[in-house]
Amino acid sequence: MTSLLRVAAPLVFGLVSGLALGLTSELAAADPALLAFSAQELQRIQRHGPWPPGPPTDAGNALSGNAQAIALGQLLFSDKRLSVGSAMSCATCHMPAKAFSDGRARGLGREPLDRNTPSIWNAGHERWYGWDGAADSIWSQSIRALSSTQEMNTNAAHIAKVIQGDNDLACRWRQLFGQAVADDPQNSLVHAAKALGAFNASLVSAPTPFDEFRVALAQGDTAGAARYPPDAQRGLRIFVGRGQCHLCHTGPLFSNGEFADIGMPFFVRPGEVDTGRHGGIQALEMSAYNLLSRWADPSADSVKTRHVALQHRNFGEFKVPSLRNLSHTAPYMHDGQLPTLESVVNHYSNLNLDRLHADGDQILQPLRLAANESADLVAFLRTLSGPQSGRWQPAPLPPCR
Repeated sequence: MTSLLRVAAPLVFGLVSGLALGLTSELAAADPALLAFSAQELQRIQRHGPWPPGPPTDAGNALSGNAQAIALGQLLFSDKRLSVGSAMSCATCHMPAKAFSDGRARGLGREPLDRNTPSIWNAGHERWYGWDGAADSIWSQSIRALSSTQEMNTNAAHIAKVIQGDNDLACRWRQLFGQAVADDPQNSLVHAAKALGAFNASLVSAPTPFDEFRVALAQGDTAGAARYPPDAQRGLRIFVGRGQCHLCHTGPLFSNGEFADIGMPFFVRPGEVDTGRHGGIQALEMSAYNLLSRWADPSADSVKTRHVALQHRNFGEFKVPSLRNLSHTAPYMHDGQLPTLESVVNHYSNLNLDRLHADGDQILQPLRLAANESADLVAFLRTLSGPQSGRWQPAPLPPCR
């Protein structure tokens, strides 16, 4: 049912907003600050909304959306005691002030990591987790981070001990689950991870200047649409037009939720390659916590895991990230190779096709943008972020009794 809602919400909105598409020429004529977008361009623009697209969820997690679980997850998210030696928490790498990323090219856990730390804003609208998609839910991705020797290096027994020894956590645990932390530490690990998943799924970023522009166009609001900067409008035209960016960065999340080879070098270090999605599928299939496992609550989303298939072309593919809030999450790409949005646009403008190995029709082609066009595309990308994305503050929680 949840999957149907995710699909239906944007479709219904699109049908309604489609009534306003014929007003484009009139809008542009009424205010010269507006570009005269074609009907096709407007249809493509409208497909990037509405925002938010529907209730966020954590697949296979019956606690998703539960206020008590979100509160417990919020506390666990920032609790360094969950890691052995109290060295780090989830918030150590997913910093609220940096849009839940960390500003590093590659993450830093107990030791340097091989990949960039992705933002967890809007995780409840994602399809796969990690740059390689080795997790099919937020809670199972949380277990990967908790148990990784490179990251929090914890275990089920340690987490249970921390919760048992803290009056507030123990109280909230009893309220949520109706009993004290179970004698079975593995069960406690999964429950803690699902509380973290419920919290992470609740993090939905606010509408952006692009969203306001998109809604104004759909409603025929000339004054509202005219407030959108002209350079961003020109960049948007490139994005949904000859740039073909919208083919992968599609929908309200600006991502198709899948994986692609975009011609980035994928050497971790000399002589060592990051296999990307190829290794991610193998890890997903071997996971004791995937959506087909006994730990997952019944979910229609499990079909994605059941039908995933390893292919040679997956080698060197990495997740197509959401573009929302990207102004706050530099540097970019799976290992932070590109420091700025300008360098990202330059990569696609001067794409080296010899670095692409995927079979079949090739969507990507060098854009060969002029300097002013590159600047316009960057200006548009910046409108996909809101200032509040780096200003999240934890909700005050009433004492537990």
